[in-house]
Amino acid sequence: MSALNVTQKLIESHLIEGELKPGNEIGLKIDHALLQDATGTLVQLELEAMNLDRAKTEVAVQYVDHNLLQTDFKNADDHRFLKSVAQRFGLWFSRPGNGVSHPVHMERFGKPGKTMVGSDSHTCAAGSLGMLAIGTGGLDVATAIAGKPYYVKMPEVMGVKLTGKLPDWVSAKDVILEMLRRYDVKGGVGKIIEYYGDGLKELSAMDRHVIANMGAELGATTTVFPSDEETKKFLKSQEREDDWIELKADEGCQYQYYEEIVLDDLVPLIALPTSPGNVVPVEEVAGKPISQVVIGSSANPGLRDFWIAGKIVEGKNVSPEVSFDINPTSRQVMQNMIENRTFANLITAGARYHQSGCMGCIGMGQAPASGTISLRTMPRNFPDRSGTKDDQVHLCSPETAAASALTGKITDPRTLEQSYGMSYPKFEYPTHELINREMLVAPIDDNKSVELEKGENIKSLPEIPKLKDSYRVPVLLKMGDNISTDEILKAGAEVLPFRSNLPEISKYSFTVIDDTFYDRALDAKESHGGHVVVASENYAQGSSREHATLAPKYLGQVAVLAKNYARIAWQNMINFGILPLEFINESDYDKIEQGDEISLDNLIEQVKKGDQINIKLIKTSGEEKHIKVKHTMSERQIQVMLKGGIINDFKEKLN
Repeated sequence: MSALNVTQKLIESHLIEGELKPGNEIGLKIDHALLQDATGTLVQLELEAMNLDRAKTEVAVQYVDHNLLQTDFKNADDHRFLKSVAQRFGLWFSRPGNGVSHPVHMERFGKPGKTMVGSDSHTCAAGSLGMLAIGTGGLDVATAIAGKPYYVKMPEVMGVKLTGKLPDWVSAKDVILEMLRRYDVKGGVGKIIEYYGDGLKELSAMDRHVIANMGAELGATTTVFPSDEETKKFLKSQEREDDWIELKADEGCQYQYYEEIVLDDLVPLIALPTSPGNVVPVEEVAGKPISQVVIGSSANPGLRDFWIAGKIVEGKNVSPEVSFDINPTSRQVMQNMIENRTFANLITAGARYHQSGCMGCIGMGQAPASGTISLRTMPRNFPDRSGTKDDQVHLCSPETAAASALTGKITDPRTLEQSYGMSYPKFEYPTHELINREMLVAPIDDNKSVELEKGENIKSLPEIPKLKDSYRVPVLLKMGDNISTDEILKAGAEVLPFRSNLPEISKYSFTVIDDTFYDRALDAKESHGGHVVVASENYAQGSSREHATLAPKYLGQVAVLAKNYARIAWQNMINFGILPLEFINESDYDKIEQGDEISLDNLIEQVKKGDQINIKLIKTSGEEKHIKVKHTMSERQIQVMLKGGIINDFKEKLN
């Protein structure tokens, strides 16, 4: 390969196993690891189960940004536990209130040319700095921290050429919403999205963060930007100019797919409920009354995003019908908001300030009123994610959000020029920001002497059984397309405090779809030794939350039968010993109904062969049918599956 794109350069420089051939499994050396508390607590329990001595990556950081509400002891206890395990295993610790993991990592640790895995699907945001950053399940992160390669199928690379210049009232959020309008939530599956072209000069590093972050919503493995003068400018503002290197595509490099976005042609866009891919121009839905606007989250974390909202509402009052909520994404951003009067502009206009963290994005407070529209600068609007059953969450830019907060209805921000006589405010990033490192706790040298602080809500992981050679189990659920991890295991303030307590959190498995699932799963585990579920396209899209695999596994899930899977969930299922089976004839999906039984015989030998697995379907009527399925696991993954998952595999290798 003579002329390489940025993605190929990043992969080639970290390749340990495999070759750069799309579809083949490759093993990568990992430089950075990112953990957040909703998933990281489980990762730390996995590191404990692996008997880890000390982190082997260059940088590993445990963030606390999701479970910030302390309505009882659970979250507070877990924060203490996370600090103790970070010190025990040699990780940095970002204290509660320091900020959302992705922008903080970008401010303090991100380096062009490095690789990173993170136990959060939006880890891909670090691609904005010229990193290869991949969101994945916690077990994959744990093994990377332990010094093992990260395995992934070599993706195809889509090159997206950006040309022109963004019009007034249009910003980076509209760029990624345009990609979602074109490709929906599964158009990026199996791909890395790499941006290039003259239009990059118009996008700051934090603008690129917005676009890279929501590459997760496309289903992409990750998003990659070059490291150029804008990257250097950002790192200089963070007092880290020495961390910059140039990283750009070679002239004449190739991509498997090509796309082009002419920035001049973009208009303000908005994603309607209940999918980030349900995108239309704002002007098409303008005028609908709203009850809430939330600005912040990892999808719009930059100082500019808050500044532009503050400028739009400066000297005005937001509509009395609207709760105007601000989530500063880091302690440092908040300090700079105070310095440039953004904080004052927003609060004087009627804003409600919240902690620096994910908050409403993960359903940790800020639930909207029932039956009303909430506009959010967040990455996801899956059903019930906000904490309100009949939520109507719309995703949009800070410009659209702030304009709508003023008027009390969905508003195309371009109309502010006429209605308020307002010209579009132009933001200039400061050459030096106020820097805050105070809430980062560095790793310690004497880590072996640290005692883990486990509260009563923290339960060690149970033993995971090996795959058996035969099963006859019921189909407990049949589902449709694009089932999200939020539907498999809901998020929010009620559920997430149990993330370190598997028996408790498993009670919420599939409750968004069927609130009888837990009891039926327990019965099936007792009477049949487990169960299966059936789904259609893109099963388990969304979060990297491996609880959405581990909780069903705890309840006896043997396999999932689906037409295809979202990448992270597929990896998580293998890691915890759930068979991800795919229909060979997609019409067989229609033959199965909830309540039928699945018989799997001579399973171990069939899994080893892989290309075809024979299933006997026993209908509720007693009629029997035969179905052929397959799996796409690598030889390495087959061995992991046969042992019951990657923890068992790791322990065996250690011994």
